[in-house]
Amino acid sequence: MPTPSPHRPQSPRGMPEAFARQGLSASEAARRLADQGPNLLPGSEPKSTAAIVREVVTEPMFLMLLAAGGIYLALGDRGEALFLLSFVFVVIGITLVQERKTQRALESLRDLSAPRALVIRDGQEQRIAGREVVLGDLLVLHEGDRIAADALLVDGQLEVDESLLTGEAVPVSKLPATTGEQPLAHEVASVGASAASAGPPQARPAPSGGSAAHEVASVGALFASTVVTRGVGLAEVCAIAAHTAVGRIGADLAATTEPPSTLQQRSRKLVRQLGVAALLLASAQVLLGWWWNDQPLLESLLSGIALAMAILPEEIPVILTVFLALGAWRISRHKVLTRRVTAVEALGAITVLAVDKTGTLTVNRMAVAELATTDAHFQPEGADRLAEEFHPLLEFAMLATPGDPFDPMEKAIQHFGHHWLAGTEHVHEGREPEFEYALSGEILAMTRVFASDHPSQHLLATKGAPEAVADLCHLDVAQRDAIGRQVENMAERGLRVLGVARGRWSGQAAEPAAAPPWPQSQHDFDFEFLGLVALADPPRPEVPAALAECRQAGVRVIMMTGDHPATALAIARQVGLSERPDVITGAEIEALDDATLRQRLRHVDLCARLKPQHKLRLVQLLRADGEVVAMTGDGVNDAPALKAADVGIAMGERGTDVAREAAALVLLDDSFARIVAAIRQGRRIDDNIRKATRFVFAVHVPIIALALVPTLLQWPALLLPVHIVLLQLLIDPTCAVVLEAEPEAPGLMERPPRPASDSPFAPAALAYAVLQGAGIAAVLLLCTAWLSAHGGSAAQIRTVVFGTLMLNVLLLILANRDLARPAFLSAMAPTTWLWRIAFAMVTLLVAVLGLPWLRELMGLALPGARELTLAAGLVALCLVWLELVRMLGQRLGLKPRIPGNLPVGMTGGDVDDA
Repeated sequence: MPTPSPHRPQSPRGMPEAFARQGLSASEAARRLADQGPNLLPGSEPKSTAAIVREVVTEPMFLMLLAAGGIYLALGDRGEALFLLSFVFVVIGITLVQERKTQRALESLRDLSAPRALVIRDGQEQRIAGREVVLGDLLVLHEGDRIAADALLVDGQLEVDESLLTGEAVPVSKLPATTGEQPLAHEVASVGASAASAGPPQARPAPSGGSAAHEVASVGALFASTVVTRGVGLAEVCAIAAHTAVGRIGADLAATTEPPSTLQQRSRKLVRQLGVAALLLASAQVLLGWWWNDQPLLESLLSGIALAMAILPEEIPVILTVFLALGAWRISRHKVLTRRVTAVEALGAITVLAVDKTGTLTVNRMAVAELATTDAHFQPEGADRLAEEFHPLLEFAMLATPGDPFDPMEKAIQHFGHHWLAGTEHVHEGREPEFEYALSGEILAMTRVFASDHPSQHLLATKGAPEAVADLCHLDVAQRDAIGRQVENMAERGLRVLGVARGRWSGQAAEPAAAPPWPQSQHDFDFEFLGLVALADPPRPEVPAALAECRQAGVRVIMMTGDHPATALAIARQVGLSERPDVITGAEIEALDDATLRQRLRHVDLCARLKPQHKLRLVQLLRADGEVVAMTGDGVNDAPALKAADVGIAMGERGTDVAREAAALVLLDDSFARIVAAIRQGRRIDDNIRKATRFVFAVHVPIIALALVPTLLQWPALLLPVHIVLLQLLIDPTCAVVLEAEPEAPGLMERPPRPASDSPFAPAALAYAVLQGAGIAAVLLLCTAWLSAHGGSAAQIRTVVFGTLMLNVLLLILANRDLARPAFLSAMAPTTWLWRIAFAMVTLLVAVLGLPWLRELMGLALPGARELTLAAGLVALCLVWLELVRMLGQRLGLKPRIPGNLPVGMTGGDVDDA
């Protein structure tokens, strides 16, 4: 049985009475911030321009571009070489723009996700960004807070998890310096200075009031990035930023980067495989052209480089990086903070959403709705006074609650008591407990111990789960059954019910400086059951519609709550979560083995009376059953389950720092509807990644064919490196700008979640893209053969082929935006970015063909009427081919159908602006 831990009495917002201090003034804090700089740990800085340029010049595509320019310079025309090498700067420019765009999105997320601190400024509590904490600030610390800077505890008592520094998992007790010996910030800076080398200070004996398990406690030195696991306290900041203990340990912690997502890993593997294939085929192309076709060495080398550049889809890693980063930024606009960008990838595959009741499905603004004793009930509505028989019940409910608590349920009890007991002796303002037994997994009740007029007599006030309080009171079966019927009746009306008890304890005589030997467990006391307090927490108004949207989207919602089963069922029916009457409780979960519980979970939507370990087990079993699980949580004890879920979702308003750091997403306003909005955005991002992937592979197929086939058929080269580079300059921004900005597809939330194993690189998806590109390649190669047979020059042929291919890039954008409609219909509802890219493509093509020096450098000819007519006909043929592929894909039904008659994994985008 775990031993209890004493807590200081509570005052405004959970702060001990002695915390009433002024803190720094706003002007002084601003001055110190300007002088000292922000409170930021050493970390990875945004990439510099030089670093980005270094990355660009070491990429295979860039190296091939330099090789082609060098070959031109050594063996060919100097003008062509300089023109080709000028693209080096264009490529660097595009990469810089994309990198800056991604960095801006990530920096916006970092600003939102930066740790926050509760400080006292000008005598008022203020929540500020952790980076704004300065030396001398007074930090108000609660359970679950991550400490923003090194500090010295000046009041209160805390238990702190310092495993980040020491590796020890056991929390360390923290006590303030003795009265009159509390040094100022500049005098205790050495406390933090010694931490990096010596670790946390040595323990010293605890003062009176500690239990056997807490006979020692460290001095009040607190360290940045450690976590408060219990208690409340006030601390004075003595070191910030790099001067903290964790800051001096090294930059290793802050420099740790997020691992790539599964999709990014798959893409990199695919690109590496294609890179090897490109090198082998390009080498074969050079040897084949030079040895078999008797081509000049320059032409053979350039055709080989062109083929390698055509095969390598270097856009894919860029697509994923940009799409996921910007997707996280878009999700943040729906008041959902993405702490780990890789979570964006999982949003589209969520099949189960496990949610808490209080604060997620309900507004978390509780009010006492009813009091009940053994013989009577009281409802405040319409009443003008509280009968005397309810006074002890309400009095001890208040005593069992902090004076001005943080918890909404406890706030409601204090507010109700001050209203109905005003002016009576039952209100004990400022009465401080000597000891407190906290709520635990073993006993779902808390007891506060108060001194009485006699030194050896102590008064006990207890509240908690009715069955737990009844057990502490050692009631007989008949009494428990009667209480159970009352609780059931209240819970069926959606009320949250607490039991209240009082007791007395005669402690053994003790020396004045020593503490009474507190019992190890609340079971060692004798309690008298006083009655029940029922609280109402109305559902959030947006929840029913959001739940209906989840059901329509194939996302199953499971309630996981610590409340009574009847309360869970009542709330579930009110919001439309489930009509199934089955509820599984924590006790049942403990009695079932994994196989049986997994089977039971398939038919149950409500889980009640859960402990944190139950939630963790349920999440693990759901995942083992093939579900992709998102879970909400707010407490310290929810952190393991949040980490275990595919997508952990923490509450931003009422959640603890520990829960927020364990989660992948944070709701900034704790609204359930925000979760549904994030799932919607996740599906949209997933759709757009698939569109961009199809587009990239479809574009590369004709480029590869036009680079490879001429060598095999002993034709003049159709595409040179300069042509391919020019096409690459169109493909990259098209993916990163046009397709990333595509709005959501029609029926997005009416389709089932995508399978977790599904990928944009799945054979079916790539086959579709290859089929699109293969038809375009066949049309262009047949045109080449026809023009060759009818006396067309190499420049004329290359002009028709290259011009048609550029226009087909635009066609492939239209064809892959929405597979539910023909490309020409998609063109009738363009987005702003689509207009811009289309204008850029046409302008570039006109410039290439219209400017004599540019046309000559690229080996093209001024097109005549025949070439223009032929190009228009080829574009029409390609448009027909793309429509045939679209119809064939739908008819074959390679994957399950979804609304809009699209196979899953081949989803289109809405062509209307959102």
